Order: sequence, then C-alpha cells, then structure tokens
Amino acid sequence: QVQLVESGGGLVQAGGSLRLSCAASKRIVSINRMGWYRQAPGKPRDLVATISSDDLTNYADSVKGRFTISRDNAKNTLYLQMNSLKPEDTAVYYCNAVDLVATLYKGTIEHDYWGQGTQVTVSS
Repeated sequence: QVQLVESGGGLVQAGGSLRLSCAASKRIVSINRMGWYRQAPGKPRDLVATISSDDLTNYADSVKGRFTISRDNAKNTLYLQMNSLKPEDTAVYYCNAVDLVATLYKGTIEHDYWGQGTQVTVSS
C-alpha cells in the first residue's frame, strides 16, 4: 500500500507560479512510476505529467514548457513546479503512483494509488 498526500495548492493570478508536493509513505525509488493528474469540474481526470523510476518524463501538451515534474528520493516526495499559470490550469491536482503488484491470477500488474487532491485556482 502507498499513501499519498498532496500540498501546495492555492489561488494565484495568471502568470504566477505554484509548487505542488506529494509525500509518499513508501520509498519512491521502489515505485515504478509517479505523476500528476488534474480534474476540472465536469471533466475527466487528465494526465499532467509523469516520471518513471529511470527519470523518463512525459507532459501533456498543454503544460509543456511551463510545468516541471521532479522528485526527491531522499524525502520520498514528488513535485510539480508550475510556472506561467493560466486560468485553464484551474483544477484539483492529484498525485498518482503506479506500482507493480503480484496477483494470484494475472501475474504482475500495475496498480494505481491516488492522493486526495489539492485545489489550484488561477484567476484572470
């Protein structure tokens, strides 16, 4: 089991910056992949950025060049640095961890863990 706790959300004006943090209860070096997702009201949860155990990163087109995902293995913490924020970035941001789990019938599969989310609101 992995418990994830997000922090760092808030209200910011367009063009401003925020840094989100996600503290994990498990050493993140043992987690296969971590990432950030966001969900706006009435919309599905969408990928923002992911980072693999070998530091491969993936970003949604809408945040490329503005957001940076990183981690501190010593602190077991995932970060999302958000710069040049836009009103369209307004959403609840969720920390995600994908771990490999051995199952009885399916062998080794991926299992998702989620935090409770942190609200990011960007005003015009």
